[in-house]
Amino acid sequence: MKIGYFPGCSLEATAREYDESLTAIAGPLGVELEEIDDWACCGSTPAHQTNHLLSVALPARTLALAEEQGFDRVLAPCAACFSRLATARHEMSRDAALLAEVKEIIDRPFENSVKVVSVAELLLELAPTIKANVKKPLKGTKVACYYGCLLVRPPDVAKADDAEAPSSLETVVEALGATPLAWNRKVDCCGGGLSLSRTRSVVRLGRAILEDARDVGADAVAVGCPMCHSNLDMRQAAIAQRSSKPFTLPILFITQLVGLALGVETQTLGLDRHFVSSAELLARMSAPALPAAPKPETAKPEATQQEVP
Repeated sequence: MKIGYFPGCSLEATAREYDESLTAIAGPLGVELEEIDDWACCGSTPAHQTNHLLSVALPARTLALAEEQGFDRVLAPCAACFSRLATARHEMSRDAALLAEVKEIIDRPFENSVKVVSVAELLLELAPTIKANVKKPLKGTKVACYYGCLLVRPPDVAKADDAEAPSSLETVVEALGATPLAWNRKVDCCGGGLSLSRTRSVVRLGRAILEDARDVGADAVAVGCPMCHSNLDMRQAAIAQRSSKPFTLPILFITQLVGLALGVETQTLGLDRHFVSSAELLARMSAPALPAAPKPETAKPEATQQEVP
């Protein structure tokens, strides 16, 4: 299976392990990821907050390039990228005038024919293949699958199996031999791009999510969004200070979990880059241990620890 690949900015920077783990599992699952030549930023949050036309034209250019390069589907693993590309395609399919205006802006042939696929959709499609290729079943591992906002909403754009009670990631986790948990916060917002501008809100929202996952007995939280991963992993120390019990809950990209079950080396999956260590979880899975990582410097209280209601 060949599919166009749109890594987006995060997967080439702060979420490199998402790209690396996805690339590592693609081959064993019979997927050929071909990166779209000359892709550009999808616009993410800033574009659609400032200029609607720009927010459509930016992803439309990438979709036009995918058309030119012969793809009928494009995988956008980042939930924000997926949302922006899928939203642009949705809006142009419903508004001929907008499509015509965008075509003039990007100045290239464009039929808006490429389907945008999320990581949840692709892995659900591959679930039987994943199950058949598992080398190290994750038996006994309890996983809270976290979708956040953009993998499943808005419903007309994301076209997920269910916007309020999705189960695609749970199906994948079951294929790995692990146990997906029923919990209450799997489609709650983590605070998204407010991590720096409204840190207190992100900590408060993250605390509710992680407390619920912890209370149902999760060994790990599986995500499909770099921003969700950042907010729940990087902010976990601050979240723990506002909680009644300590946190050491690994936040893993769903592709990393798949990679572990397929027998991919932990360092190839980038598990050593996370703020919250996965060493204890890996030991329980009988996976090769990670090398000890140096402890990060403690941030100044006034810079990182803000009061949360």
